[in-house]
Amino acid sequence: MIEKKVIPINDMEFLCRIAGSDNDGASVVFLHGFPESSIIWERTMEKMAGLGYRCIAPDQRGYSDGARPEGYENYAFRPLTEDVLAFADYIGGGKQFHLVGHDIGAALGWNVVAMHPEKIKSWTALSVPYWPAYKWAMANDPVQKEKGSYVGHFMQPDVPEAFLAEDDYAILRKLWTGFRPEAIEDYMRIFSQPKARTAVINWYRGIMMVDENITYGNIDTPTAFIWGNKDLAIGKAGIEQSHKYMDGYYNFYELDAGHWLTEFNEPEGF
Repeated sequence: MIEKKVIPINDMEFLCRIAGSDNDGASVVFLHGFPESSIIWERTMEKMAGLGYRCIAPDQRGYSDGARPEGYENYAFRPLTEDVLAFADYIGGGKQFHLVGHDIGAALGWNVVAMHPEKIKSWTALSVPYWPAYKWAMANDPVQKEKGSYVGHFMQPDVPEAFLAEDDYAILRKLWTGFRPEAIEDYMRIFSQPKARTAVINWYRGIMMVDENITYGNIDTPTAFIWGNKDLAIGKAGIEQSHKYMDGYYNFYELDAGHWLTEFNEPEGF
């Protein structure tokens, strides 16, 4: 049973999906990506709660109505990480918790692991490799440069917000082809709001434009990484580069699938 609840975190209010809050097991924090919401984790959370885990999946900063601070500097990795730690505290995993992330939620999750390894019992990343590996591929691999060209467009002021809304949200609806109707309805609840579109795009501006001086060492945290070899946004070069940073227990799963691993389809890209 999924409970939706608005909770206060870091002087903001976040809509969260929660399952198994009365369980005695370890806590799991789920981080969604772009352009989605915490609804992507509902089926996984129900299964995990059935196994005794306590689960929380927030509509993250920018996606929740009550959590849209102005200025892209508020969407850099350090403030986003503080949100993640607070979500874990709320569900009862403040000492240590399991972490799962997809897409830009995975990019954030890698940073949480890099900055706070003592907090993470295990880490599962979907689609996006370790952040320095992704940045390396964006700078050096022609395939990744092409697949990630939209990130550069997102640095422009106002233009990407208008692009997302153009022609009745045509590009978003194309990306969501084949998704569950209830998921699309939930996404439109967010992306139909101009302030939400700016806040969501500010994730890209914040993580690409704010110099946070984060140290990226090798990863000792028990890690699983799942990537679809038909991914529209992530090429293989960054995946292979990411493997080189893994020092601890590490499982990599290459699937014959696309980017939307929780929806099992692959529409065309931007």
